[in-house]
Amino acid sequence: MCSSCARFAIGWLAGALVASSVGLAASPPPASSPTVASSPTAASSPELVSSAALPSSSATASANELRVCADPDNLPFSHADGSGFENRIARVVADALHATLAYDWLPQVRGYVRKSMGEGRCDVFIGVPAGFERVLTTKPYYRSSYVFVTRRSVAPPLASFDDPRIRTLAIGVQLPGNDLAATPPGYALVAKGAVENVTGFPLFGAPPAAARMIAAIEAGTLDAGVLWGPQAGWYAQHAEPPLALAVARAPQEFGAMPFEFGIAMGVKRGNTPLRDALNAVIAERRADIDAILTEYGVPRTDRR
Repeated sequence: MCSSCARFAIGWLAGALVASSVGLAASPPPASSPTVASSPTAASSPELVSSAALPSSSATASANELRVCADPDNLPFSHADGSGFENRIARVVADALHATLAYDWLPQVRGYVRKSMGEGRCDVFIGVPAGFERVLTTKPYYRSSYVFVTRRSVAPPLASFDDPRIRTLAIGVQLPGNDLAATPPGYALVAKGAVENVTGFPLFGAPPAAARMIAAIEAGTLDAGVLWGPQAGWYAQHAEPPLALAVARAPQEFGAMPFEFGIAMGVKRGNTPLRDALNAVIAERRADIDAILTEYGVPRTDRR
């Protein structure tokens, strides 16, 4: 499912999903790529936290450890202080397996799989696209989508790419790479006539693109944005005033391009016993996992 991972800074979903959904859509994107203005606050080459300065699990962890690779500063997904929802889910999994939870912290950048699980530094990724070909994945434990995020003053809120206001409202969209390549929502926007009114927010930069976009919507410099759902839900529920969210469904003519994704856990290819054990935990602790996702405001397309 993913062959081009620009950055895993959205819990694999802005790098793995956002970028790969363009490159691996069942039908190619429109021939004309959208031209978008780059967010002026986005850094093209951010300084990243060094994993050497953070606690790391040993590559020879004992059998009763569940070693998780995660980004140390990637809320709402993961954080070194354990405050991300994937951290919380990892704790549920470790408890169910009667294992000690250990982390190997590494910023999610290009080569992340090779530098982490590929080097034996961990056993599991808590959130990856279902079917991600570089690892062996479990069954999905939730499914989410891109969403529209709109200021409450924009009434009614955006809920469709067919809304004629798409061509006039100031809209933000995530960009998966420094080359200003677009995401599926970016292609949908330009196909519907939104070009000069769209601002791109490259994933590379600090604070995260989603945080910058939500701040711009709060400040009124943007009317709306199209973001990956789990980030949108997290930042929108902390916005003041709260922002409106609506699932961004693919326009009919984009039916083959993925706008929503199942999210699973990933283990090293060939580690079927651990994959099967994780599937059992997902089934047995479904209520606990769902409660965590709800607490973090994750929009779900598997619970319509």
